[in-house]
Amino acid sequence: MNKDCKPNQSIKCSVSNCAYHCQDAQYCGLPTIQIGTHEANPTQAECTDCQSFRMK
Repeated sequence: MNKDCKPNQSIKCSVSNCAYHCQDAQYCGLPTIQIGTHEANPTQAECTDCQSFRMK
């Protein structure tokens, strides 16, 4: 795990190529995240996005 990453146990994450992913802990290291959509009228989970994502 990245020694600087403090897992937020309220935000589970399996996207290991995100800069905020806490590796083996499978949690996000951010205190909060922003969720958004790329659809005008989202109807499925696949229509939503974690807008806090940053490439590692």
